[in-house]
Formats: sequence, structure tokens, C-alpha cells
Amino acid sequence: MTSYPALRMRRTRSAPWSRALHAETILAPQHLIWPLFVTEGQGVEDPIASLPGVSRWSVDRIGERAKEARDLGIGVIALFPNTPHQLRTAGGEEALNPDNLMCRAVAAIKHAAPEIGVLTDVALDPYTAHGHDGLVDDAGYVLNDATTDVLVAQALNQAAAGADIIAPSDMMDGRVGLIRDALEGEGHHNVQIMAYAAKYASAFYGPFRDAVGSGGLLKGDKKTYQMDPANAEEALREVALDLDEGADSVMVKPGLPYLDIVRRVKERFEVPVFAYQVSGEYAMIEAAAAAGAGDRDALVLETLMSFRRAGCSGVLTYHAAHAARLLGK
Repeated sequence: MTSYPALRMRRTRSAPWSRALHAETILAPQHLIWPLFVTEGQGVEDPIASLPGVSRWSVDRIGERAKEARDLGIGVIALFPNTPHQLRTAGGEEALNPDNLMCRAVAAIKHAAPEIGVLTDVALDPYTAHGHDGLVDDAGYVLNDATTDVLVAQALNQAAAGADIIAPSDMMDGRVGLIRDALEGEGHHNVQIMAYAAKYASAFYGPFRDAVGSGGLLKGDKKTYQMDPANAEEALREVALDLDEGADSVMVKPGLPYLDIVRRVKERFEVPVFAYQVSGEYAMIEAAAAAGAGDRDALVLETLMSFRRAGCSGVLTYHAAHAARLLGK
């Protein structure tokens, strides 16, 4: 093997043009998915205290964000509704309303910027009075098969509204296959499924639950359906099942604490893998920058590059618009 001084590893790092030429990983706006929160009202921009720099937007303003994403080179927006409390029920029936927040927001985006892809979350936690992703029995246990029936109807409702990617985040067993069959049966042949295949019962979700209004409602925890952070082999089994059932792509969530899972999934299955840089990760970067512990721009781009280096086709991140502006400079 060639050794020093014939081989100097620093040679190719000596100038910007050379570093760019030898870069093994590329991060660009098209690799980013921008999660947005929608709320009721007119002309609303409602800042979220636990997510500094992130707001809930009323449906009439979500089209502005779609045009912004388009102009920045971001191709996909992910939507999450903050359903009014009076519409939250034990059964999450509002998820099936064709005129709910999610469906109206999808239509608004497609009207404002039809070239933007729309990813919709399939889970019941934004719609239930108890804050869980599914239906619960008298003991508070989340029921799998009864929940999947509702999730299928929810997915069809979103597809009919114009969703391009259905993203089941509930972690119920078997729901991907049922949703795929239903989409095919209703003629939604080109609607993609991005399965939250390895979603962990994480401590990093707190600000998100504030954003969708489910945090104060949650009874107990989600450990009976979301994954144990100690497990990696189980994640590979989950991914294999979702792919067999018809998922077009899979997601690992959270992001940075689970880059080992991203890499193992990519190497094992060689399919499109996405990661969600979740609300707690975003909030930590913002807090570190505010405390002077690091440069915000550098922290944002370095963490996003790490997802790409680990094998992600794309990243869901609340920093999407900011990162796209940095990358466009």
C-alpha cells in the first residue's frame, strides 16, 4: 500500500475546488422534505414556543409556503394538522373527514404550486382525545387490527384529496399491506407509500406533540407500538415486512441518534431510505446556537450531510428552508 510521503491525504483537501471535486456525498435542496403544521383560522402564523422559528400556518397561508419551497428547490412538503380539541374523539373520526385540515391543506398546496409533492401523515394521534396513534381499549392498550381499519380509510381520504405520498407513522402491524391494497383498489396506482418502518419510542418528540396539540392529551406512553431504542435487528425485520407489503420507501425516526440504523437498512435492502430529523433534534441545534455553543449554519449543514453520508435519499427537517437557502448561496 502506498504510504507517506508518496501519499499525502491532505493534497486533495488543499483548495476549495479540489475538496468539491473529491466530495463523496452531495447535499442539495432536492434531498430535503419540509414538514409544516397547519391550523384553523385565517391569516394565521402561530409560532411554536418549543420549536423556535417554526409556526403553525392556516390553510389560506400554506400555499405561500409551497411556493417558497418550490422557489428554493425543495420538492416535497410533509403536512401535520393541529386539529381543534373539540374535534378530537376517542375514535379519531375527524381523520376521515374529507374537509379536515389535512385535506384542505393538500388542496391548497396543489392549487398554489402543483409541482410540489405532498406527503401526508397517516396516524390518529392528531385526531384522538387520548393522544395515541390508534384506538385504545378500556385498559388503555392500543388495538392493532381495529386501528388499521381506520388507517386505511384515512389513507384513502388523503389520496382522494391529492396526496402524493402516504406516510403511515403509527407503527401498527400489517397496515402497509392493507393501505397498498386499498390504494390499488381505488385506482391510486401512483400514490407512494413511505413507511415509518423503524420508528422508535423516543424522548426527542416533545416539541412535535406540542405542535400538533397532542402532548398534553397523551395517556401513558407509546412503547407498546413504537420501537425500543435498544433494538437494531428488530428494525431490520420491521423494514423487511413493510417492503414486502408494498412500501416504496422506508423511514427511520428519529434521525441522528439512529444513523447506525439508517446505514444498516441501506446496506441490507438497497432501497430508498429516509430519516426524520425530529423536533427535539431541531430544538437542540437551535438552543446550542442561541447559547453560542456552535455556529447555526454550520451545525445545520453538517448534521444534514451526515444523513446523506449514512445512506439517506432524503431528510425530513424543520431546517429545510434555511438549509436550502444556505445551499443556494
